[in-house]
Amino acid sequence: MTGIPARQGLKKGLVLAFALAAGFGLTACSDVDSMFGDDSGGMSASDAPTADGAGAPPTATAVAALPPAPGAAPVATITPVTIESGSDTGTQVNKTIQSLRAQVAGLQGKLAANAGRLADLRNQGAGAAGAYQEAKAHITTRLQVGTTRGNPELVAEWNTAQGQLDALSANINGLNALGTDVNNDSSTAHYALDQIGATYNVSGAVDEDHRQLRLLEDETSQTIVMIDRMLREVSDATQRQTAYVGTERANLSTLAASIKSGDFFGGGVTGSIGGGGLQTAAAGTPLVVVKFDHPDVDYQQILYAALNQALQNRPGASFQVVAVSPTRGTAASVQIAQSTARRHAQDVMRSMTDMGVPATRLNVASTTDPATSVSEVRVFVR
Repeated sequence: MTGIPARQGLKKGLVLAFALAAGFGLTACSDVDSMFGDDSGGMSASDAPTADGAGAPPTATAVAALPPAPGAAPVATITPVTIESGSDTGTQVNKTIQSLRAQVAGLQGKLAANAGRLADLRNQGAGAAGAYQEAKAHITTRLQVGTTRGNPELVAEWNTAQGQLDALSANINGLNALGTDVNNDSSTAHYALDQIGATYNVSGAVDEDHRQLRLLEDETSQTIVMIDRMLREVSDATQRQTAYVGTERANLSTLAASIKSGDFFGGGVTGSIGGGGLQTAAAGTPLVVVKFDHPDVDYQQILYAALNQALQNRPGASFQVVAVSPTRGTAASVQIAQSTARRHAQDVMRSMTDMGVPATRLNVASTTDPATSVSEVRVFVR
């Protein structure tokens, strides 16, 4: 059994406490909110490009990207294209050329502005990620050395970490909006290139008109290359940050349960505790089997890891907690064993709700098993 693995891209989101995509707050110093929430379940189309001031003086703005924050990926260098001006030949074709030239020059200005936006978003994201990791490290350190249940200092740190993840989520929204704008610019540039090609076939042009068209065609093609590069940069940044936030939301839910219990619930837990106290089960059998073969069986951490793994595979899963008692001995001892097994099952259910499993997803039952010699609690996924 593993801890909480990263889930890549937009297809991979939260699997434990999936409703946490919108965040959850810790408002009481001694009460960490549930890791689970209730089950629940665009970009605008690009506008048609329009001519923007026929005969406007052509301009090209160099992209001066902000220096990246520590840990932020550098923004690709965008080399500006100089949109050459051309003489007015007085033909109707030349008026079309002037309008198309103004469009392409305007795209150069937008490209520069979008590169600056991307640099800002990356810097902000790197800052929020750094602050989140710092708060997370403080919490983990305190939990590893030992602390009290629901420690208010750790709750405050958790709230700080949650706030930074919320900032990263807002940053993703900004990246999505930027991606929409860049995609619209790409549509406009391709539309302009198509219009340039069509203008070659318009009658009434002089040789100078076609010379200007060839030059503008080359400049537009270079502009498209840079816009497409910017679009890839934005898409890559969005996917990386989305995967990071998804992973850390799950990690933060683990810390929430840890703070509430005062114990560190680390990942990668396998095997058994005590004299066979708890064993993870194979496929087709109970998710976990808790054997109460000695007092104070410590099953919390492995139970948490088992629930986490189950919810990664089936986010909407429910669970049945079965109290299993032996049938050996007198009728009185069998009744006592049944009562003890039911009490253990209630304890396990209480632990599961403390970990965040909603009561509506839990069901308890009891049975006997002549093959067992001690009280057991078996947890099934339904």
